[in-house]
Amino acid sequence: MTEQNAAPQNGAEQQKKTVFSGVQPSGKLTLGNYLGALRNWPAMQEENRCIFSVVNLHSITVRQDPAALRRQTLEVLAQYIACGIDPEKSLLFIQSHVPAHAELAWVLNCYTMFGELSRMTQFKDKSQRYADNINAGLFTYPVLMASDILLYQTDLVPVGQDQKQHVEIARDIAQRFNGVYGPVFAIPEPLIQGPGAKIASLAEPTKKMSKSDQNQNAFVLLMDKPEDIMRKFKRAVTDSGSQVVRGEGKDGVNNLIAIYSAAAGCSPEQTEAEFAGKGYGEFKQAVGEAVVEVLRPVREQTERLLADKAYLEQVYAEGARQAARAAERTLEKVYKKVGFVKKPF
Repeated sequence: MTEQNAAPQNGAEQQKKTVFSGVQPSGKLTLGNYLGALRNWPAMQEENRCIFSVVNLHSITVRQDPAALRRQTLEVLAQYIACGIDPEKSLLFIQSHVPAHAELAWVLNCYTMFGELSRMTQFKDKSQRYADNINAGLFTYPVLMASDILLYQTDLVPVGQDQKQHVEIARDIAQRFNGVYGPVFAIPEPLIQGPGAKIASLAEPTKKMSKSDQNQNAFVLLMDKPEDIMRKFKRAVTDSGSQVVRGEGKDGVNNLIAIYSAAAGCSPEQTEAEFAGKGYGEFKQAVGEAVVEVLRPVREQTERLLADKAYLEQVYAEGARQAARAAERTLEKVYKKVGFVKKPF
């Protein structure tokens, strides 16, 4: 990795936008994660200063099995690289290795209003799903996310429409802090992902595909074997019709068309033309095969990387060092503004 990833440089480097994105290792990554986000990230690193983190601090708002969390953290790191993120071009690290994330989150907690947090959709949803563990971390989760973003003077945050609210509260917090102390933080903008960004559940196509779904047939994982992928698509919900065309009330078919188009690299109109006169059974077979092929290199490369623990450690150790240097610059500025005595080391 080169130092240019960690901090703004002179000349052309200063013209690049800083992009921050993170993925939780609390579960396996899905086809929706890949088509909606991960697959787009390698192209971004060619034009921007990209920072990608495995955000494991966020994971523990819900109880985790420690061994599984450690294993999945390395798996997500490997999948980042397998999807095309180059540690020589992008900053890639594990969130808990950079203490400034938690330190800034505490300060920003004191500049975030209770009412703002109580309106967050994710808190409402998770409070219902985990009614026996409605902890303070679950409530202040958006402040830690704001800290992740603001530490690196981020310009753009790639998100789906359902995550836009988190960027909006980060903007509100940054503007409030800047209003008191002057221009400390860059104000981030959401970068809404394009076609294929929202992949729905195969079992309940009115809902987003989620790795936390209790129905194992509802989602496809990046590490699923080809035979499992084919089985899930054969069981995918469609409707009572027979034509492979999009339409109101055809959520299942609409979803499969979106998946095939994204996996095969064609437009929905081209997909409809290709399967004109063909039935759902043949179409679902084709969707499954397209997904198998688009995920095959990711799965195989991930397996190779996970077998090379020394390389993964080298990547996350160097990433943490560079991320810490960049984050510390922002944190020092914040600490000075709020009146903390300068750190002696």
